[in-house]
Amino acid sequence: MNDANEIRFPGLALKTIIVHTITYSVMGIVAMNVLNYAEAFSSPTMASFMRQTTDPIVMAGPLFQPIRGLVFALVFYPLREMFFNRKHGWLLLWWTLVGLGILSTFGPAPSSLEGMVFTTIPITKQVTGWIEVIPQAFFLSAILWYWVRNPEKRWLNWTLGTVFVVFVLLVILGLVVGNPPKPH
Repeated sequence: MNDANEIRFPGLALKTIIVHTITYSVMGIVAMNVLNYAEAFSSPTMASFMRQTTDPIVMAGPLFQPIRGLVFALVFYPLREMFFNRKHGWLLLWWTLVGLGILSTFGPAPSSLEGMVFTTIPITKQVTGWIEVIPQAFFLSAILWYWVRNPEKRWLNWTLGTVFVVFVLLVILGLVVGNPPKPH
């Protein structure tokens, strides 16, 4: 396990970008199917502010996640000793993401405490969103913590790097090919 002082920003940023993009994509695919986002986003309550799942920008969502991963790394780096040099640092990292990024956002984001107070979205629909975002924060925290603490595990570098590249290429391919017309 590396000492926090041995954790360099470029490596942490790359790992955070990769793990965040993978966990975001996997949880998004699961949620899109289990929570039936196509139907949910087309409801009058949601359609007024959510793009439809067939919108190319929504389909390109995973391509924007490296930017978010970089922002996360910019936050994690100064706190690296607290998050990565402790036996249960992943749990602290997870709670930080849940507490600040999900429950207590500064604006009235859906599924946040502010969103439950200040939006007209039914609370049941907002809490349902936790099914996607809380596990994603959990997997991001646990996998990143393990990878940062075990840099000698080359198989992890190759596996996660390959999965990241495959996800990005599949998204690009999906955007290039587009949605084929449905037969009548």
